[in-house]
Amino acid sequence: MGSHSPLNPAQSNRVRIVVATSVMLTFISYWRAAAVILNDLGSSAFYAAGIAEQAVGKSAPWFIVAVMLFSFAVRAVYVESCSMFVRGGVYRIVKEAIGGKLAKAAVSALMFDYVLTGPISGVSAGQYIAGLINELLSYIDSVGMMPRAIHQAFHGTPQVNVSLVSVVLAAAVTIYYWWQNIKGIEVSSEKALRVMQITTVMVVLLLSWAGLTLLFRPGWRLPPWPTPGNLHFAPEALGFLRGHTLWTLFPLFGIMMAFGHSVLAMSGEESLAQVYREIAHPKLKNLKKTALIIAVYSFTFTGLVSLLAVMLIPDAVRVPQYKDNLIAGLAMYLVGPQILRILFRVFVVVVGFLILSGAINTAIVGSNGVLNRVSEDGVLTDWFRRPHKRFGTTYRIINLVVIMQLAIIFISHGDVYLLGEAYAFGVMWSFVFNSTSMLVLRFKYHGERGWKVPPNIRIAGAEIPIGLASVCFVLSATAVVNLFTKSVATVSGLIFSGIFFAVFTVSERVNRRKHAALTREMQEHFQLINRDTVHAEAVGVKPENVLVPIRDYHAMYHLLWALEHTNIAEQDIVVMSARVTRLGAGGLELHTEQIFSDYEQNLFTRAVSVAEKAGKHISLLVVPARDPWSAIVQTANQLKSSAVITGLSSRMSSQEQAFLIGRAWEAAPDPKRQFVLQIVRPDLKVDTFRIGPHAPTMKSEDVHLVHRLWLAITKERGMDRIHHSDVVTVALTRFARDYAGREHEEILRELKTVHSKEKSATLNLPEPPTLAAEPPPPGDDDDHHRTPPQSDRPF
Repeated sequence: MGSHSPLNPAQSNRVRIVVATSVMLTFISYWRAAAVILNDLGSSAFYAAGIAEQAVGKSAPWFIVAVMLFSFAVRAVYVESCSMFVRGGVYRIVKEAIGGKLAKAAVSALMFDYVLTGPISGVSAGQYIAGLINELLSYIDSVGMMPRAIHQAFHGTPQVNVSLVSVVLAAAVTIYYWWQNIKGIEVSSEKALRVMQITTVMVVLLLSWAGLTLLFRPGWRLPPWPTPGNLHFAPEALGFLRGHTLWTLFPLFGIMMAFGHSVLAMSGEESLAQVYREIAHPKLKNLKKTALIIAVYSFTFTGLVSLLAVMLIPDAVRVPQYKDNLIAGLAMYLVGPQILRILFRVFVVVVGFLILSGAINTAIVGSNGVLNRVSEDGVLTDWFRRPHKRFGTTYRIINLVVIMQLAIIFISHGDVYLLGEAYAFGVMWSFVFNSTSMLVLRFKYHGERGWKVPPNIRIAGAEIPIGLASVCFVLSATAVVNLFTKSVATVSGLIFSGIFFAVFTVSERVNRRKHAALTREMQEHFQLINRDTVHAEAVGVKPENVLVPIRDYHAMYHLLWALEHTNIAEQDIVVMSARVTRLGAGGLELHTEQIFSDYEQNLFTRAVSVAEKAGKHISLLVVPARDPWSAIVQTANQLKSSAVITGLSSRMSSQEQAFLIGRAWEAAPDPKRQFVLQIVRPDLKVDTFRIGPHAPTMKSEDVHLVHRLWLAITKERGMDRIHHSDVVTVALTRFARDYAGREHEEILRELKTVHSKEKSATLNLPEPPTLAAEPPPPGDDDDHHRTPPQSDRPF
């Protein structure tokens, strides 16, 4: 990372801001990374095969299998890109390779992918649930358990409106995840792993049961081979070529058309680039393992299930009845009792709902991350990234994405095929931009790479990237064919991408003008110093300093309290802003508008103003992080801070805040470091805790007991030089021996008795080993009488 020049005498009046560019992350294993990605990628298994068969006919499963095999190569391109750009994605790669304009076009297509992921997943989940409800109603009626009045009222077996249920359910789940993201939901690798474990159980049962069905039910046949003669395109699958026979004159063109109608089976690859930065060391090696797990799992699930569906579900019902819930239909045509098959179908639907609803959340999180990344690069104005007053999330971006998703859900009327056809536009063109950019970078960038897409050959000293060029060619050719054969995708995709591109272009121009003014103002007031790591020397402060996290420039009362109660001749004050980066945000290089937006400028301007009024100096620090609590603890440890002073959150008590910081310390403990945590309330009362290893708090009567024992012992002959600490050491040693011996249970009973007597006088924190409450400093009630407004921010 580059840095601005040091201060010179003419610039001594400027405030120096140190920006740490290394994001404080919690790293995850490759298994958890694969689970996060498969929660997005696996959703397409529930609808891709049905959409493909409606478009190209009964031979569609072979094209799904071909797509899943081709996805190995596409994933290899993402592995190479990740080895070059730790925090990359399509936007970062395209901008580096072929410029900002095409990068905006690429991210516009990618946004079409993300925005449509939610609606197609939600509607598909609704199709599975509505189909199950109708199946259960039919079963209840067939065994005579349906009340006659209901049967007569519906003139037969009652059935729900599948399209209506799909729309309502998709909208409801989208609104639920909208609210969760507004509050600041985190992508949990633990939850993703649990979902994939349940899904794996379902897949294993499904494949095993289907294998037994093939064994005990003779007469099954493989789908027709994917030859031009076996392709039967639906009229809507021909797009702008409807009425033409071009695909019959050029058989390869027909094969590419069928391949293009199946390509949505490998959606979700962009998640690999977003999760890469969180994969644990060795990062590239674990990324390859993650990619292999994804490839094998998706091929087994999506590819084999699509083949089995055609082999086991009769033609008469497969497309007419089960086209939108194909896996549920497959469950109903396995061998065994009907009630057992229905129960298994219920399990399939539950798993499908978990995967598909999770994909809705992934779509919102991914869209938010991509637009945040674009916004941080100056392409979107700060209006889009303005944080929520209470939760601190970029709620305007989330609102924009969800409004578009809800509109698409209602416009589609629950038609999965329509959504799938449109969805393929964003999938294909984001792949094309990514692979083309990586091909350009092979010749443009000659630095070291951790890995390259094979095979590569050298001719006359020049490397020829055969593998990468082949992937790029196939993707580009398929995308061009889709332009003519997917009219819905072409029209809707171009309109959507065009609107986003226009918004990006206009916003970028507005930002440039604002940034020019901001740069001039910063040159007068602030100096940015970029640092890869945080330590006391880099920030220019002494150890045992005071760290003050801030997030809301309307609530600086804790900073004011810190200034009034800190002697800056003995301790430096570091004011820290933790920039919370969500999944997909951030980049390899941070520019001025990325690391110091309008919000940060207002925040630090207010902090400097408060310090100037107090007549004291402060140091300013920006720390990117995924978790603000971990950022506080890690920064305090790295700066060797003796105290952390925060404001009281409006959403939690001081004990809860202390617990979160204590838990963050335990996640990355430093046995040599401890600090005092002081949480300042709006009425300027202070709750004090100690974080990390510290001397236990002793009651005055315990101190007197030790002293009385010491007095008695020193009266003994030869014991006049014994210290108080010697008494404590012997007492604890004997206690440890008794606890490990026969008096174990008796000691526990005594401890419980003592604890119950003192419980009312102590803080009952969830993690007592790391948190110990202290009484507030004397004089707080008398020295301060004014009450600043309560903060809506975490600090």
